[in-house]
Amino acid sequence: MAGHSHWANISRKKSVIDAKRGKLWSKLAKAIIVAAKHGGPDPDASVRLRCAIDAAKAVSMPKENIQRAIRTGTGELKGGNLEESLYEGYASGGVAVLCEILTDNKNRTAPEIRKIFEVCDGKLGATGCVAYLFQRKGLVRVPLASCTEDRLMEVALEAGADDVKHAGDRWDVICEPTSMAAVLVALQQAGMPAESNEIVRIPTNTVDVDDVDTARKVLDLMERLDDHDDVQSVSANFNIPDAAMAQLE
Repeated sequence: MAGHSHWANISRKKSVIDAKRGKLWSKLAKAIIVAAKHGGPDPDASVRLRCAIDAAKAVSMPKENIQRAIRTGTGELKGGNLEESLYEGYASGGVAVLCEILTDNKNRTAPEIRKIFEVCDGKLGATGCVAYLFQRKGLVRVPLASCTEDRLMEVALEAGADDVKHAGDRWDVICEPTSMAAVLVALQQAGMPAESNEIVRIPTNTVDVDDVDTARKVLDLMERLDDHDDVQSVSANFNIPDAAMAQLE
């Protein structure tokens, strides 16, 4: 979980800036388009669409933009010709990196992603080289002050969650993607509404990055990939110890 947590915390701080310049809205619109394309326009019938809409609302994306993206995905409007793919590779220090891509032009995206890896002393790998190191899970974030761990654990596990972890100022509820809708409803009914939810790829093991220069290269790669318009999400299995992290901040 460490690699996901490190980047997730940094990425969430970046999202506020990204939203202001419109880049995040564009990425979220793509996610809504593809979710509606594959699962239909009803968020109650599609966990993927519900997650995409919740993420869009969390950064104040206008309702009109959300509805336009849904109509594009269902074919009512033009512009829904997006392809999904996973790009896999290694960052400096042997850190495994997995990128979820949505693009309308793979011939443009692939060399751009490869170049980003190379610039940051990494390497884009073959299909399947690191995907097996990650599990696809639902992640529900609950404010720390809203409940006790025991009460949250009781409600979440009863609804089908796998685990509850303390993560700074919040609780992270981990579940199978198919169980996330039931978990969200149960938490809402128990008076513990989620502050956000998403489907993530969590590493099954982590690589400690003690060297500050290596850690800087890893974070630089993650940020450059995250900034690319066609990259929806970036997952990695690194863990930067507190001592090294302190030198980077």
